[in-house]
Formats: sequence, structure tokens, C-alpha cells
Amino acid sequence: MKKIAAGIFLILVLILFVSLTQVWAQPVRVSENGRYLERADGSPFFYLGDTAWELFHRLNREEADRYLTDRAEKGFTVIQAVILAQLGGLTVPNANGDLPLTDSDPTRPVEAYFEHVDYIVEKAASLGLTIGMLPTWGNYWNSIAPDDIIFTPENARTFGSYLAKRYDDQSIIWILGGDHNVHTPEDKAIVEAMAAGIKAGDGGNHLITYHPRGPGLSSDYFHAADWLDFNMYQSSHGGHDHDNGLYAERDYALEPAKPTLDGEPRYERILAGFYFDGFNRQDRFDDYDSRQAAYWSVLAGACGHTYGHNSIWQMFTPGRTPVIGAITPWYEALDHPGAFQMKHFRKLFEAYSVSKLQPNQGLIKSGPTFGGAKIRAAMASDGSFALVYSPMGAPFTIDKSDVTGSRIRERWYDTRYGIVYTIHTGDTKGIQTYTPPTSGRGQDWILILENADQETRLPDN
Repeated sequence: MKKIAAGIFLILVLILFVSLTQVWAQPVRVSENGRYLERADGSPFFYLGDTAWELFHRLNREEADRYLTDRAEKGFTVIQAVILAQLGGLTVPNANGDLPLTDSDPTRPVEAYFEHVDYIVEKAASLGLTIGMLPTWGNYWNSIAPDDIIFTPENARTFGSYLAKRYDDQSIIWILGGDHNVHTPEDKAIVEAMAAGIKAGDGGNHLITYHPRGPGLSSDYFHAADWLDFNMYQSSHGGHDHDNGLYAERDYALEPAKPTLDGEPRYERILAGFYFDGFNRQDRFDDYDSRQAAYWSVLAGACGHTYGHNSIWQMFTPGRTPVIGAITPWYEALDHPGAFQMKHFRKLFEAYSVSKLQPNQGLIKSGPTFGGAKIRAAMASDGSFALVYSPMGAPFTIDKSDVTGSRIRERWYDTRYGIVYTIHTGDTKGIQTYTPPTSGRGQDWILILENADQETRLPDN
């Protein structure tokens, strides 16, 4: 009887695992209104990406397991990685000693290399993660690097179809471009051929976007393209207080409506502006820079956001040549504060869903309108809540009259720790000035205004 019971238990566990995997692997699609992403069952999908460009190329299976498990535990939903990687992707073997292509020919993929990619994709799916899959880094197709080009429209379509068929049943979002822009008709022809190959290979079952070089927007090149399901911009790493919400605003105003997000903002611990001058100047972006970019972007209309760390995108370890001043091993950088704080970011925007959220700068009557302290606001389409972001804790004045309900609950959200503090609940509407609890660089706060007649979306701490 014990053996039978144990067997039944094992079967139930396997059924549960298969069921959960099926839920996790649901394809992501664009919402009907063209403003956000959702699962196949209609539930909103919050795109919280991590940049792991060299994941397939530099990590072995054990290391990939460690990385993916960590990112799942920290609340990420998408892992952005490149098959034909930037750093010696065609000439330097992966962790198992395999190159991706025979003689750098896109029509001759090496099975052993792709079996390693298969393992990582399947491991990610088992952890509830979607892979933001870049078929190739941009220098392998772009005219700006003619000596590196291996793609033509013909073999780009073949390669795209091969990948799409191979990963047809996986949780994938396709990301073309690979940090490069379109400069010539030939460039555009290659990108569009690869997109056509992907659509033909999987029947259009997976979303496709485009990762431009920064600062740049996919909408400048492909907004009207039928294959481009949602836009992506790169606000890049040029300097502190760069308002990436301006990119979201621009895409949000386009027709037809398509979701948009920042696929490469300023990375935690990357050299600001790529500038390094020995020990005299090492100005690096920190967790605050990462938070500021995330909240500015989504409150301006983005459907999600991508975090990045300078050591993690390149999977830097001692002994490897560092890029852009990487100094911390990737496995230590996993626990830098910006990554932890992305979990609080996701928590807020799942509670106050991007499926309802609309940018609303008109809510703000006074307060900083430019620079690092710029206030941004958004409101639910039904008026049930509003969110106002003060990046440096500067006071601001808003008009509360658009929030629905006879009473309004006012609360502060601490972006560093995910803690909620109730200020007041009352029946007075009108113009009100709010002063965040602390101020200065790194002291960013969200004001939550919500209909007090409805259940609290986030508990107080």
C-alpha cells in the first residue's frame, strides 16, 4: 500500500509540475488596446527583464542554473540573451567548447551548441522565466561593421525559420536588432527577412520586437511593420538623470498603438558615459539610477522595463578582459541592491496594474518639471488610483479630484524596501501639496492615491 500511495503521490506531483510548466510557458501576446502585454489567458504580463547577453555563450549548465534561479527568486520575468553573442560569439567557443556555426555560416548551425541553448531555455521555463531571445548581435548583419557581416536576406530568413521551429513550444520573445540601427536598404532587408523567417517558422506564435542602438527607438525604423509586435527603446548609459520617460511618451503617442519599454537603460555599476580615467574618475551608475529609470519609464507609458548590470550582461569573471570597466564577478553582482529593488518595482505595478495605468502629467500642478527631480504621474483608466513619482523627494502639488470614490486613501511607497506607509484617508478632494518623507539623491518615493471604498491593493508595513 505504501508503494501504491507513493506512486500515486509521484504521479500527482508530475501532473502538477506539467500543469505549472504549461502555465509558465503560455505565450505572451499584445493586449487588445495595444498598450501592454498579457498571457494567453488574458492576465497581464509585466515585462521585468534582466540583461544577460552572454548567458548562452559564457556560462556552463551549473552556472546558468545559479543565475536563472537567482533571477526567478528576485522576481524577474524575462531574461534577455543572445545566441550569436557579441564578445567573440563566432570564434570563441562556449563553456562546453562548441561554436554556434560551422565556418560562421548561418545555414550550418552546430547541434551541440544549440543543445546547450535548449537546456538554458527549458531551465528558464521551469522557473517561470521567459527568454527574450536575440538571434544575433547586430554587428553580424549591420553595414556599420562590414568585416563582421555573415548575414544576407536569404540566410537570415533561413536562420530565423530554424530558430523559430526549434523553440516553437518554448516561452520565447524574439528580439531582433542586437544593439544596432538600420543604416541602409540592405540592413533593413536582412532584419525583415529574419523576421519573416521567424513568423514562418512558428506561425506567428511568439512576439517580436527590435533592440536598437542607444539612444534610439525601434519605432524610428519599424513601427508600421506588421511583424513588430511591440516597440523597444534603448535610453543607454550616457549620464545621470537622463529622462527615459521621454522615449515612452514618444512611442505612446504613435498610431497604431503598440506597447513599448526600455530594453537597455543605464546599467548598475557601469561607467557613466563610458568614461574612465584611471583612479581620478570612476563615476558609476548605482541602484538609484536603475530605480529612477524604471519608475520614470513605466509612469510615462511603458509596459515594463529591463534592468541591467555591467558585470552580468558580459558574465564577467577574473581572468576575462573586462568591458566598460567591469570589476565585480557576475556571481557576486547578482546581489547588488538594484536587482533586489526590481522586485519591489514589479510588486507595485502588478498591484496597480499597467493594464489600467495611463500617463497623466496633467495631475501635477506644481513641482520639478525637468532634471533629476522631475515628477511623473499616471492614473488608472477608471480613476480608481493614481501614482506620483518624486525621484529626489521634492514636494509637489496635485489635483486629487480625478480619483474616484467618496474617500481617498493617501500612502507613500518606499521604492528601496517596498514598504507602504499610510498618510491619511479622507473625503476631501482638490489641490494638495505633498512632501515625501525624505529628500535628496537616492530618496525616491511614490505617492499612492486610491479609492478608499475599494480593498487596499498593498498592505501597510
